[in-house]
Amino acid sequence: MLFAKPLAELISQLERLPGVGPKSAQRLAFHVLRMPNDDVRRLSTALTHARDSLRFCDVCQNVSELELCELCQDPSRNTHVICVVAEPRDVAAIERIKEFKGRYHVLHGLLSPMDGVGPENLKVRELLERLREPVEEVIVATNPTIEGDTTALYLAKLIRPLDVKVTRLAHGMPVGGELDYADSATLLSALEYRREL
Repeated sequence: MLFAKPLAELISQLERLPGVGPKSAQRLAFHVLRMPNDDVRRLSTALTHARDSLRFCDVCQNVSELELCELCQDPSRNTHVICVVAEPRDVAAIERIKEFKGRYHVLHGLLSPMDGVGPENLKVRELLERLREPVEEVIVATNPTIEGDTTALYLAKLIRPLDVKVTRLAHGMPVGGELDYADSATLLSALEYRREL
């Protein structure tokens, strides 16, 4: 055994986080060991508190402390335009540009048959229920990847018969790019020059 059992367990748990490989997990674990006890307790408390107190908004499926998130509670938001994103972090990315004034819908993933992710694993049914209310446009703001494109085309096929305009982010987002890494100018351009699917 290379490490003491508690350290090996910490490394093992950190490796389970997305984007954290064995080397990164070891660096993080050793960093935690060097942190003052109060900082470690605050980190532990923050993790537990976030997990225990957060839920998904009943309307848009974004992360929220309450039944409705702040964006869904905001009466100034345009209820006739819905921007569909894959993850809650994508909402934050679009909100950063301070130009979109509509509502959101978070799918919590993208279609990926190779990984066993189908429509039943996403918040598609909840989106379709929202379209029973008057909606003029659905902007599909998924990443320009195979999974993002597949999801966008699937949603367009479901939504078009409901007589709702379906658009997709365009100019500015590179193929294979990630929304949460894009700068504000790129996102603003992509939002302004979206195209109908």
